[in-house]
Amino acid sequence: MELNKDIVIQLRDLYGEAFYLLDSHQFKNNFHELKHIFSSIYPNFNIAYSYKTNYTPKLCKIVNELGGYAEVVSEMELELALKCGVLPKNIIWNGPIKNLQKLEEYLLMGVTVNIDTLAEAEYINKISQKYNKILNVGIRCNYDVNDGVISRFGLDVEGEDFLEVLSIVKNSNYLHFVNFQCHFAKRNVEYWPARAKGMVVLLERLNIVPDRIDIGGGLFGKMEDSLKSQFSTKIPDYNDYAIAAATVFSDYFKDKDFKPELIIEPGSALVGDCMKFIGTVKTIKNVRGKYYATALASQKNISMTGVNPPIHVIHMNEGQEYTDMDIVGFTCIEGDVLYRGYNGRLAVNDAIVISNCGSYSLVMKPPFILPNFPVLDISEDKIEVIKRAETFDDIFQTFNWGE
Repeated sequence: MELNKDIVIQLRDLYGEAFYLLDSHQFKNNFHELKHIFSSIYPNFNIAYSYKTNYTPKLCKIVNELGGYAEVVSEMELELALKCGVLPKNIIWNGPIKNLQKLEEYLLMGVTVNIDTLAEAEYINKISQKYNKILNVGIRCNYDVNDGVISRFGLDVEGEDFLEVLSIVKNSNYLHFVNFQCHFAKRNVEYWPARAKGMVVLLERLNIVPDRIDIGGGLFGKMEDSLKSQFSTKIPDYNDYAIAAATVFSDYFKDKDFKPELIIEPGSALVGDCMKFIGTVKTIKNVRGKYYATALASQKNISMTGVNPPIHVIHMNEGQEYTDMDIVGFTCIEGDVLYRGYNGRLAVNDAIVISNCGSYSLVMKPPFILPNFPVLDISEDKIEVIKRAETFDDIFQTFNWGE
């Protein structure tokens, strides 16, 4: 559905002056494209979608329908995966802290838990002995990829804790060693060969090949040129990441009988360009020579700071031309600036369309000043309400109001 003045008026009449637009069709296309590119280099490949990036149930269900895994970092996300119909064996549970009661419950279901500490390994081993049941586990690995960051996630592969965890897993009759996993935060493609080679070096050193090798997430997604131009380095595409990482495994395993499944855990790379936020210009004023337009939108809604997001104005009125105007949000925070230095025509009631806000925006919006806005999927030339607007009762029903 192509956005225009008439469509925006229709949507406003039905859903209010601010809302998210989801493109689930684009999400499917991204999944297929990313999987195809990696699989063309290393065929035994799959995607584990990062729920924390955008846990909209429709997206999670799409991943499951397309044969992908669910990558979760909390019992809340894990419960969501189960409710979306994901089989426990297709759920990968990462994260530095796990509720012990839920840990036991989900391990017994068949969920794969990636061990992050020695204490966690010892506890899981006790669970396996208690029930005499095979449990699926992996080990989160931490090694240097020369990105200038000492990650806090996983076990130092050169440390004693790593060797102790590996010994627990290898020597247990009830722990099924599913995978090695790693996670590194920087999305620059130049660190991906080191990420892949670090895993290969580990396999060689230990003479172990688990069922899967999971090299985590941290990929840039598709974005408009106006956003790309604000980064200091070239934004890689799917093919760049595949060449950097999948080639390493293709070369290493080409003459070997067993080729483990290669997993990546993208979030932004799949969903970043699949959501827009539509706000409404509510006021325009001049303060000491500086023009400000205040919109029913905020930084909390788009989760983009330090850059000007891709923005498009759908004009509802004639308006006037402005130079170096700041478009700001509805919150009472000075730094709530949506777009700095806007040049062009603008008027009260115009629609502000902000693109590339599918990543971390919806899931990180707190109930700050206003409840969150509805999410509408208009990708199939019809309107589907994915999430209704939040209400006062949604926010305050958990509080104790007293007598």
